[in-house]
Amino acid sequence: MAKMPAFPPELIEFFKKQGQKGGKATARKMTPEQRTEVARKAAQARWHKRKAQKSAPKS
Repeated sequence: MAKMPAFPPELIEFFKKQGQKGGKATARKMTPEQRTEVARKAAQARWHKRKAQKSAPKS
């Protein structure tokens, strides 16, 4: 696996802020029904992940 280059802390902070803006902008463009669907899928994925972790055999 290739090593990631080290970015200056200021640049990392800039990218974090830009990413946070993107999610809010996307949510504003969605209808309430679309937001509900996205939230429902996310919840299902979380529950599925938890069930998989609980049922995995312990070594």
